[in-house]
Amino acid sequence: MPDKVLIYSRFPKTMMARFAERFELLDTGGKPARDVFPAEELGGIRALLTAGGTPLGAEAMDMFPKLGAIVCYGTGYDGVDLTAAASRNIAVGHSPGANAASVADIAMTLMLATTRRILVADQYVRSGDWAASKPSPMMRPQAGMPGRRIGVYGMGEIGRKIAARCAAFESEVGYFSRSKYDLPYQYFPSLEALTEWCSVLMIAVRAGAETQHVVNADILKRLGADGYVVNIARGSVIDQKALVAALANKTIAGAGLDVFEKEPHAPDALTALPNVVFAPHIGGHTLESHVAMQNCVLANLTAFFEGKPLPYGAKSA
Repeated sequence: MPDKVLIYSRFPKTMMARFAERFELLDTGGKPARDVFPAEELGGIRALLTAGGTPLGAEAMDMFPKLGAIVCYGTGYDGVDLTAAASRNIAVGHSPGANAASVADIAMTLMLATTRRILVADQYVRSGDWAASKPSPMMRPQAGMPGRRIGVYGMGEIGRKIAARCAAFESEVGYFSRSKYDLPYQYFPSLEALTEWCSVLMIAVRAGAETQHVVNADILKRLGADGYVVNIARGSVIDQKALVAALANKTIAGAGLDVFEKEPHAPDALTALPNVVFAPHIGGHTLESHVAMQNCVLANLTAFFEGKPLPYGAKSA
């Protein structure tokens, strides 16, 4: 009989098709597992598949006394309590770097759309204002990419690909991360120093307790009235209330967001602002990225059920 895997988060069935060929999937549809499956069946679960941002703490883990592996679909695993998992001898896996290129691409897309005001320009054409030669202050010339200072916060796989793309646009690139690397970009000793230097802050840092709301009102003020912030990491990294205030008060010029504190994000004060470009967390949502992430999931699950270490394990807490 095929090994059983509990699908803990809500995923489109098309994304689970490859796993269904190898394992017996118990799909919760994103509902509480106890509401979908009887306790005796949950008691035998040894592996579960989840989205990295879905909260998965000690209490949830204890529903599965035989659980030995938590495999995250995607790069992130910030929703998983790693300390609780380690104390229960539960291995945690993810898909490192699998979607790095596509996430870097959406970061560039959001930056260009925001700094060049593409949505405003689109509406200018659609409304007939351009044909009518109607003046628009939003259509005044903006700074281009050559010579623009781009600050990358976080220099993992995604951060490096963002930096390389920005450099190809003839921009100056600086970065701040926990470690300094041998890279052709200027390193800054703190997020504050990086933000004061750059005109676009690209957030590519891994989410966690230490980065919760780290981009706060002070950081946004340091970015300045001509500055932009682009977030393709996790919504928790930015203090969203502070961001709304900074955008509304023109403390910063604009923002490009693919992630939010609460997802899916309903219309509110943030979405009402004209100087923001939004995407519905689609950074890693390309055909190539999904194949790569699924390959990592399959490799992790196969290794676990064969009694081997996960080839793509998450870093311990």
